[in-house]
Amino acid sequence: MEQNPVQRTGMIGLGAMGLQFARHMLRKGFDVAGYDIDADTVRRALNDGIRHRDSIAEIGKHAEVVVVMVATDDQVDDVVERSGLLDALAPGSVICIASSVAPQTCRRLAALAAAKTIGVLDTPVVLGQEAADNGTCTVYVGGAARWFARARPVLETFGREVIHLGDVGSGQIAKMVNNMLLWATMVANFESLTLAKQLGMDIPKLAAALGKGSGANWSLSRWGKSTGKWAEKDMDTALDLAQAAKVPVPLGGLVDQLVKGINQERMKALLS
Repeated sequence: MEQNPVQRTGMIGLGAMGLQFARHMLRKGFDVAGYDIDADTVRRALNDGIRHRDSIAEIGKHAEVVVVMVATDDQVDDVVERSGLLDALAPGSVICIASSVAPQTCRRLAALAAAKTIGVLDTPVVLGQEAADNGTCTVYVGGAARWFARARPVLETFGREVIHLGDVGSGQIAKMVNNMLLWATMVANFESLTLAKQLGMDIPKLAAALGKGSGANWSLSRWGKSTGKWAEKDMDTALDLAQAAKVPVPLGGLVDQLVKGINQERMKALLS
């Protein structure tokens, strides 16, 4: 039997990105309830008209689709498995794990939820804070097609591109690979622009010119705009998975070390 369209959503984790997701849901007409443990974060959400619930279980009683945006695998486990969320959600509800976590974490939680006829999708996002602010993220989705169809209108409130890639875990793998490519490119950009500046080049002019050549890339096109806050744990997950799969990723290992020395201040300094 086809279910009615989703009207009630929950946002667990109202930090820099989660709060923006909740705002976009609200603006698109969803009845949004949020949860966070930080008092200042809760006040900001309330000021934006997002109602707060006192517990994650209360979010489950309210919502048909719940988006989770917390920091770590352990926190995702706490939210989904140990908070009472699964017991509170009605059958047919969907949990969207937007946090960047290991694909096996999402698969394990999906199996637990399936016993209660609740869907789990992994829905990590890319393109950074600016895209979250503007509602133009790319959302990589893994999970069953029926759950994707149910949650898609919610994901489209903050995702310009919402792409279903396969079974649970596929979204996390896609983001992991995206980040491996992004960070390798960032390191190459930083090294090349540092050399160019030392040789006397005007870096803003050079960056614009390179954008018209075969070395053009997304990171270079917005050089200096990145927050410079990338989660090293994401690269750790990539290297752990490569080790388990017995796939050599020597470039990834090198980038993991080099990216630790790059931040927004150092990127901006090249432009001055």
